[in-house]
Amino acid sequence: MYKYLILSFSCIMMCITNYSQSKKNKDIESIKSMCGCFKIDFNFSETFVFSKDENYQKSKTYKSGGLEWGQLIVDDKNKISIQHLLIVGSKQFPTIIKHWRQDWIYQNTNLYVYDKNDKWSFKSLEKNDVKGQWTQKVFQVDDSPRYEGSASWVHVDGKSYWENTTPAPLPRREFSKRSDYNVTLRGNRHEIIDDGWIHDQDNKKIQKDNTGNESVLAHEKGFSTYTKVPNAECKAAVDWWMKNSNKWKMVRDKWDLIYSNNKDLALKSVVDDKKLYSYLFSPKMDSKNEIDSTIEMFLMD
Repeated sequence: MYKYLILSFSCIMMCITNYSQSKKNKDIESIKSMCGCFKIDFNFSETFVFSKDENYQKSKTYKSGGLEWGQLIVDDKNKISIQHLLIVGSKQFPTIIKHWRQDWIYQNTNLYVYDKNDKWSFKSLEKNDVKGQWTQKVFQVDDSPRYEGSASWVHVDGKSYWENTTPAPLPRREFSKRSDYNVTLRGNRHEIIDDGWIHDQDNKKIQKDNTGNESVLAHEKGFSTYTKVPNAECKAAVDWWMKNSNKWKMVRDKWDLIYSNNKDLALKSVVDDKKLYSYLFSPKMDSKNEIDSTIEMFLMD
């Protein structure tokens, strides 16, 4: 009888292990399906206003689009990194813009949680709290931090999606136009569909003061679609990345050293009236020493 109990327990554990591995493989498949060439459509609109300011003005509905290439740059069993490259201009004379980057890390316990005003708080999570989960770390165009969150991929009823809510800086479409709020609470849902993927957002625009008090000014709906198109349409981005990937690896390496300190992080928004990306985007900046020293200029003590 004891022998049969041991065998039964072993079978149960084997089934659990096989299920976990199968689930993880499906997670990885979903994440990597965000690589490739996509026609993108961005749509954002304020939905509900809670501001008590009678002169409050809603942001205009925002629509934009184009082509974007998702380049797989790290493909490990516990980490997947995708660099997004935006293609603008004509087909004959395309311009490539290094866009956002997303890293996916399995059962990650270290997070940089956005506070406000270019400050991030380091947070250590318990292993049990992130079991089976993936952290999505999103980075700015200059590979500085943006926002991070941990959650499980869900595969049910023919759907595959990941969703999480986390604080973030203002989006680029807003930070140069709005000063009445300083945190975006981003409700992110990444859903994989047959012809691409969807980034569905339910956001809150929040003003956070120095004591931690928060007031919600408005809610915002975001719905961005990434529709698969032939990879040949993104050839210009592929070629650009081949020429520039070494430089941006040096940038990532420097940031990785900074992140590995596992402590709160604060950045200067400008140095000598220039943003960090303005320095790094210069073709003349291509040496490790220059890249390292430039990034260090933006670190607050």
